[in-house]
Amino acid sequence: MVLVLTQVLVAAAALLFVVALVYAAIDRLIDNFLLGLATLVELGVVAQLVRGLFGLGRIDTGSDTATFAAYLLTLPFVLAITVWSAIKDKTRWAMVAVAVGAFAVVVMTLRLQQIWDLHA
Repeated sequence: MVLVLTQVLVAAAALLFVVALVYAAIDRLIDNFLLGLATLVELGVVAQLVRGLFGLGRIDTGSDTATFAAYLLTLPFVLAITVWSAIKDKTRWAMVAVAVGAFAVVVMTLRLQQIWDLHA
């Protein structure tokens, strides 16, 4: 993985996490700012997916390869599904779901980088 991409992605997802929590606290629905931030995070996740798939052969052990591939392939859907559900759901809990999705992106991205660094 590209360390800079991971750092930018984690920072953007963490910002999305905080903004979504603030929106939940003030009972605000999803708007263009939050949707744009989620789109930027999603583009970073897709870039990470492409980079990770091209470097999948560098991971030696089978269990780490399976974990790495599973994280890579499911990560783009986590935030997309939570944001889509937030658009459909018009309650405070929709923003909490976006915050949880953004937190999952942070954790899974850091784990991807950890597996990558282990085998680099």
